Amino acid sequence: MSKSLYIAEKPSVAQQFADALKIRGRRGDGCIESEDAVVTWCVGHLVTMSYPDAYDPSLKRWSLETLPFLPKEFKYQVIDSVAKQFQIVSRLLNRPDVDTIYVCTDSGREGEYIYRLVAQMAGVKGKTQKRVWIDSQTEEEILRGIREAKDISEYDNLSASAYLRAKEDYLMGINFSRVLTLKYGPAVANYLKERSSVVSVGRVMTCVLGMVVRREREIREFVKTPFYRVIGSFALEGPELAGADSAGPDLTGAEPAGSGSDGGSFHFDGEWKAVEGSRYFGTPALYKENGFKERKDAEDLVSFLGENPPVTAVLAGKEAKKETKNPPLLYNLAELQNDCSKMFKISPDETLKVVQELYEKKLVTYPRTDARVLSTAVAKEIGRNIGGLKGYGPMAAFAEEALRLENWKTIARTRYVNDKQITDHYAIVPTGQGLGAVRNLNPLSEKIYQVICRRFLSIFYPPAVYQKYSLDLERQKEHFFANFKVLVEPGYLKAADVGESKSEENGDAGDAENRKDAKNPAFLALLKKLKKGDVLNVSGFSIREGETSPPKRYTSGSMILAMENAGQLIEDEELRAQIKGSGIGTSATRAEILKKLFHIKYLALNKKTQVITPTLLGEMIFEVVNASIRQLLNPELTASWEKGLTYVAEGTITPEEYMEKLNRFVAGRTLGVKQLNNGYYLRTNFDSAAVYYNNKKKDRVKEKEET
Repeated sequence: MSKSLYIAEKPSVAQQFADALKIRGRRGDGCIESEDAVVTWCVGHLVTMSYPDAYDPSLKRWSLETLPFLPKEFKYQVIDSVAKQFQIVSRLLNRPDVDTIYVCTDSGREGEYIYRLVAQMAGVKGKTQKRVWIDSQTEEEILRGIREAKDISEYDNLSASAYLRAKEDYLMGINFSRVLTLKYGPAVANYLKERSSVVSVGRVMTCVLGMVVRREREIREFVKTPFYRVIGSFALEGPELAGADSAGPDLTGAEPAGSGSDGGSFHFDGEWKAVEGSRYFGTPALYKENGFKERKDAEDLVSFLGENPPVTAVLAGKEAKKETKNPPLLYNLAELQNDCSKMFKISPDETLKVVQELYEKKLVTYPRTDARVLSTAVAKEIGRNIGGLKGYGPMAAFAEEALRLENWKTIARTRYVNDKQITDHYAIVPTGQGLGAVRNLNPLSEKIYQVICRRFLSIFYPPAVYQKYSLDLERQKEHFFANFKVLVEPGYLKAADVGESKSEENGDAGDAENRKDAKNPAFLALLKKLKKGDVLNVSGFSIREGETSPPKRYTSGSMILAMENAGQLIEDEELRAQIKGSGIGTSATRAEILKKLFHIKYLALNKKTQVITPTLLGEMIFEVVNASIRQLLNPELTASWEKGLTYVAEGTITPEEYMEKLNRFVAGRTLGVKQLNNGYYLRTNFDSAAVYYNNKKKDRVKEKEET
């Protein structure tokens, strides 16, 4: 009797497939078998690329004479630690009674590569091989994936891009690490007073190192510039205050001050700006339009404004408008890693581990995705995901309200559904299933699950609505501006419940920095009645000193976003969505790349703040690469390699074309380094970096200067 073989990436996933297929057979050594089916598993990678000495034993010794190393045919070998499982899988793949193989490894480039290597090493021939492509591990999705499995040949382009990615990392790593170690390793080791030093470089990790080092140097070189702003305090008064109701919407920007027979008054701040007509408009005394370079000029303005009492201001303009804010797009892995870094102070690697766990427990969809939208097909069934969350206490009320609002019925016509923005997988969303596993989650895992649920549910709520007021107050042809923002309808913020939502609810008083969180509807009533030409008393003028700020250091989360956007740290969410493209690395590899840089001590991570800084060794490696293969530090170039792999997966270019370009690049840069003779420049650059790290290095520089 013929059997079908199902091969998963991990034992836990294999068990999910066995359960979905109702395979109740015996659990043997490395597989689960019934009368008509066998389920087996890899344990991650079972096969890897061989080191150069597998091609020629003499290549074990690093030598400039043997570089560049560019094999025509690549060799692979079974990983020793998992050799037993490979033998089990290999035997099953070639069993005479197995006629159909269902490939159930993770649905992505890396999952494809894991199976293809195993099949290649096992020498699979004459079998029907089908690819199972799923977005979650719920029973219905597993069965759908098996039912709709396509012939594996339809994924040959994806497989080719996976092989090329590995060859690219291998060739750059082997050639560049060896040539740079041989050329510059002794200089690095001597400077650090160590016996030896290996210069580790890679297509992606060296680029990330460069981003961090450049940012650190921008911060060091930054010179703070002081500036002085003039702030006016204005009184808003009216008899309505005495009998005003105390309930109403929150308003930021107003502070009640005192009370009297007229019911009291509110004071708010306005910020001076040098608009046209100001005595300072266009003068060199200004720092931008709202400050002065010198305190004396700010003091002169305050004196001028205090002349000719009574000190009042006329309302020269008032603008009132409604503003709506839509729910953000759904989570992809990078966005989730960034938010978890900010909210829970955990690394991207930790976030990925948690979300992978949630995925394997059927709670969420596939985590290694770049998409932030749903597919049209999923949108048709999304009511089930929402309905399932009614069974999860913390989300039940939001899920019920989302269903009642019925926005989910038309979600396909919104920006949250777009098939063109999906490559392998749609956004990370809760499945609405597997809720029995929640009780076994640790507190952090459940918090992250709730973050995913809240982001998901919020897209079925209406926008948040704000009332905004902008005031233009004139005193002796000088203008002050005050802004107020009132949350009128919370909309999706009810479900979102994140720190950013809270800050929105508290309002934003804009340029005048009115952040007093007042909650008095009487002020709002007076604000509404204000009209052009009204006169307000001025309580006084003050000077606020500020200074320009240096660039921010990367955090583990913001670095993931910067990698996703080809080295650009774009904090505006909608702008990120607009320019989205192939970045540095992939959603599946970025966290691991950062982890490696921390492990080899090129970068340091503050676990409490998640702030990333370079180490002295990291800065020295940066100098080595900058003096030899500078292109590796270029984010745009690194992203272009990733884009090329995407083109291969899409069938736009052939693997042969890509490989020719790769060999040419590796050979050219390796030969270029061999011809360099610039090591003597590095000592000075090492010294320049060392002064920022420890006193020992500072003393070395001082001794050098004295001699």
